[in-house]
This record gives sequence, C-alpha cells and structure tokens, in this order.
Amino acid sequence: MATTITKRVTPEYELVDDGIETIRYLEHGFPSELIRWHAHDDYELHFIVASQGKVFVGDYIGNYKPGQLILTGPRLPHNWICQDGDTSVPLRDMVIRFDHESFEYGAKIFPELAEVMPMLLRAKSGIEFFDLDYDFLKSVFEKVRDSSGLQRVINALPLLHKLSQSRNYRLLSTVQIDLKSSETLQRKINTVVDYVSKNYANDITLADVASLIGMSDSHFSRFFKKATGNRFTEFVNRMRISRACNLLTETDQQIANICFQVGFNNVANFNRRFHELKGVTPRDFRTQYYKRIEGQ
Repeated sequence: MATTITKRVTPEYELVDDGIETIRYLEHGFPSELIRWHAHDDYELHFIVASQGKVFVGDYIGNYKPGQLILTGPRLPHNWICQDGDTSVPLRDMVIRFDHESFEYGAKIFPELAEVMPMLLRAKSGIEFFDLDYDFLKSVFEKVRDSSGLQRVINALPLLHKLSQSRNYRLLSTVQIDLKSSETLQRKINTVVDYVSKNYANDITLADVASLIGMSDSHFSRFFKKATGNRFTEFVNRMRISRACNLLTETDQQIANICFQVGFNNVANFNRRFHELKGVTPRDFRTQYYKRIEGQ
C-alpha cells in the first residue's frame, strides 16, 4: 500500500465483479488491501466516516477528514492515505458504486434520470460536496448497505438527486477522463499525470514527457489535448496552481517562496496565472480562505 505520493506510480486498474445490481455497496476500515492508487469503470461515492490524511483524485492532492463526500468518475484514479499513525479503524470509508450504462440506458426509459447526467459528466474530474450533515449521510449509506434489489435503488436515488441539484461543490482533478478511452491510452495519460505530479517544481518540457510515452512532440500535443481537454502547458500550470493553493491554506510561507516552490520562475507570472485560474490573487485567495475558516 502506498504511503506517499512518490509511490503512486501507475494506478492499478481494478476489475469489478458487478453482478446484476444497479447500485452496489462496499465499505472498509484501515488498514485494508482496498487502500491503494487505483482506477476502475465504476462511479464511486465515497463517504469518509473516520480518520484523516491525504486524498488523491487524478492530479488533485488535498486533505480529508470525517464527513468528506467525494464522487469519482470512471477510470479516474484515486486513493485516501490515512495519516493517523498506526491507529486501526474498523470503518473508514462507506462507498456507493454504480456504472454509467445503467443511468445512460435508464434515462432513455425514465427521462427523469437524465437530471443526474450533468453531475456524472462533472464526475470525470472528481467532485467534492460540502455542507451535508454527517448523520444524514451516514444514515443514507447505512440504508443502502442494509438493503438490496429495488429497495437499495430506492434508498440511493434521493441522495444522488440531491447531489445533482447541489451548487455547493468543487471539481478536483484538472484531468478529465474520456469514458471511451482504451486502457492503453488511459495508462499513457496516467503516466503523464504521475510524472508531472512528481516533477511540477522542476522545468518540464513537452519533449521530455512525449518521449516518456513514446510519442513525437506534435503527436503528444494533439493526444493530450484530446484526452484531457487541456493543452499540456495549461495542465502543468493548473497542477502548479493546485499545489500552490494547498501551500497557501496549509502553511504560512511567503507567497514568493510558494511561487518558486511550485515551479514558477517569477512572482509576476505566478500571480497572473493564479488569477487566470482562480479569479483572485494568491494573497486574496489566502485571505478569503481564513475568513471562511473563522466564520465556521
């Protein structure tokens, strides 16, 4: 089991024995063999019941604690790394699983199901939901766990509908995965994401990354844009800004130090790119974050 980002390497592709259930359920504690950097074809709605540490979703790295609710899309690699020392936890993660085809085909028969499809599209990036009551979520997940067949679907759908209508969420990964991409192409994308995750603080050239997956510069540039929706340089900047956001909210380092630590060569360019992506300056981002914390 991975314990640091440097050990993520290429995500393990997980084959799921789905049976015939539309809604599946699983849960695990810590430690568990299910805790690993992996991807699969299912959507997963993760409700964290206990422990705290780091969460990895695509190219996103953040913190987690009890009450966190994240929806991951198909083929989007993810993992939660506990940082509570050696303390074992009997139940850490409650998970509702379902596949894309069930909802896509179901929406053709029951048009009302189409209301959740925009959320499923966003889930390619991973979605973190906010301001949902812990006891309410635990109760819903327990009802799904303790039921089966049609009753399980009936118990799960109201929560999925509620989340599809929510506006209090954020997208996590800058990489969106094409549901139709082959496993081979997916491995290439993940190789690039992992490389940039480990080297974002250094100079990264398109040529270096293209050669990493055996492509010419021009071929890689087209491939990456089509697969992720980002030009490669945009993707690197997005990842650097994502890391900067973590440092701005988790440390009291000076902004200039953070600028160089995440791979930018000058503060002016860092401020400009940060504002383009976040709509505020790094200083205002930090100020707004602390105001939200103080207001809780």
